[in-house]
Amino acid sequence: MPAHVVGVDFGTLSGRAVVVRVADGAEVGSAVHEYAHGAVERALPGSDRQLPAAWALQVPQDWRDVLREAVPKALAAADVAPADVVGIGTDFTACTVLPTLADGTPLCEVDGLEDRPHAYPKLWKHHAAQGQADRINAVAAARGEQWLPRYGGRISAEWQFAKGLQLLDEDPELYDRADRWIEAADWIVWELCGVETRNVCTAGYKASTRRANTRPGNTWPRSTRASPASSTSCATHCRHWAVGPAA
Repeated sequence: MPAHVVGVDFGTLSGRAVVVRVADGAEVGSAVHEYAHGAVERALPGSDRQLPAAWALQVPQDWRDVLREAVPKALAAADVAPADVVGIGTDFTACTVLPTLADGTPLCEVDGLEDRPHAYPKLWKHHAAQGQADRINAVAAARGEQWLPRYGGRISAEWQFAKGLQLLDEDPELYDRADRWIEAADWIVWELCGVETRNVCTAGYKASTRRANTRPGNTWPRSTRASPASSTSCATHCRHWAVGPAA
């Protein structure tokens, strides 16, 4: 049989799988799986705990179910055997970001943390971190940070550091439980391959990172409750998004 590849698009309310023939790029099959929990905007799953305004979360199990449901259905629709698939590509709405343990376990799947809103992935349209984005932008502008103009002079409340700072502000205990602060686009690769990676696109865009000395991170002033940085993870760097320039 000819070689085929599978593409999986993780969206806001569903995930889509497509099967493409390598020889000519022809789409030969597809399937859609609707997320059981959709976009979590009113209450946490299985709970009557209401979420504040402008919150939007997702449930990692919904993403796994796309792989388990949509991919086999797309292959069946294409009449392609799994053995004839030579590669798989994934993409995600961004910035959708989540806190995890060192082994990749989402904090919302850790016993006792399922009722903590900040333990869940924050969907791209989670806009409750606007205040944190405003603080980051103000500090960056006051310090004359060289990286800020690359983003039009301000970063968005949808991006990694604003959402990470909201986690630190509003649930510092949970922040300290997080070993990783990772894009869902990278988490799903970790889940598939067992290897933690970071893609250049979201690292350079939504995480405001570059391979140069203008990257936000250890040069930023610490908040009064922060501890010294010990790694280059986004979770650690969030400690350095302070409320104002160092005295």
